[in-house]
Amino acid sequence: MGERTRQVLPSVLSVLLALAVCWLTIALTRDADTATRAYLQMLWGGVGNWPAFLEGGNANAVLRPLGEAAMKAALLTLTGLSVAVAFKVGLFNIGAQGQMIWGALAAALVGAHVSLPAVLHVPLALLAAAAAGAVWSSIAGVLKLKRGVHEVISTIMLNWVAVSLVDNWLVIGPLRAVAEGHQSSITGTAEILSTAQLPRLLGDSSRLNLGFPLALVAALAVWVWLARTRSGYETRAVGLTPEAARAAGIPTLWRAGGAMALAGALAGLAGAVLVLGTEGRYPGTLGAPYGFDGIAIALIGNNHPLGAAVSAAVFGILRAGGTRMQLLGVHKSFPELIQGFALLFVAGRMVWLALLDRRRSRQAAVEVPRA
Repeated sequence: MGERTRQVLPSVLSVLLALAVCWLTIALTRDADTATRAYLQMLWGGVGNWPAFLEGGNANAVLRPLGEAAMKAALLTLTGLSVAVAFKVGLFNIGAQGQMIWGALAAALVGAHVSLPAVLHVPLALLAAAAAGAVWSSIAGVLKLKRGVHEVISTIMLNWVAVSLVDNWLVIGPLRAVAEGHQSSITGTAEILSTAQLPRLLGDSSRLNLGFPLALVAALAVWVWLARTRSGYETRAVGLTPEAARAAGIPTLWRAGGAMALAGALAGLAGAVLVLGTEGRYPGTLGAPYGFDGIAIALIGNNHPLGAAVSAAVFGILRAGGTRMQLLGVHKSFPELIQGFALLFVAGRMVWLALLDRRRSRQAAVEVPRA
């Protein structure tokens, strides 16, 4: 068994075990047939009902579910990358949710109040979101590197500061959209201009937009940076052995601070993808806590950029199909339960590795007498 396979298998086995446990939960509370049909509905809701489509069904039966899954996967990929990048320098970024909030607000403001051609407007809104997230994460980075404040404490606190400032004040106060005509109330900020909207890749038949390939490019870029560049190597060295890295002349403070800023920028981009791709404005509240979900995505993906992208794709499919489980009386939050169990099992990675090593030892003991 290769080392790469040995690192990947615990995550794969954890997800499969989580799926089995949740299926068993439905089977015990309802029956096995309902559990199986609920899982099929979840699958069709995530990847599309291909059997029905191949039998002559409407293309929307496939395109719409794929669009929903891709939308959720893009957000999970970016927030998962945010957590994974911080992990590479030994920092635990719990603050992706707050960074995502500021990124979403920056994208909404630039998208609504700046007039530019689409070829410039979209990049500017994305850049503003990344900058806002980077600035917010850098606060925790500076507190950690200059004052020794633990990043878990500071990022958690900054999450609630962001919620209080944005959701509980700015969005319902100074930055609230102005009602026009007979509209009595508007929730959130003003609508973004059409030039700031992320282009839809499949037209109106699906919500799949430019955010999904953007998230994949970000995952690939982070992997290339970490694996193929000097600064990426130094960043990983700081996370593995900071004292040795400092003795080797690596600017540890710069690398740690830069990684934390990049983590915030990625979370900010997630906020931009949400606003520019689907919401069209900063809503009354940001909605699902994708920033916190990024922690699970990073850990299940073994803190590898490409692993986080694969993990995000899997849970994007499951969460997109969760609503269809309600057709059988199963709550739509079951995919989140699967994600929680998978994270719990991944936390026991050493148990998985011990079992795999024991299996490898038994195979070696059998092969030696044969030889």
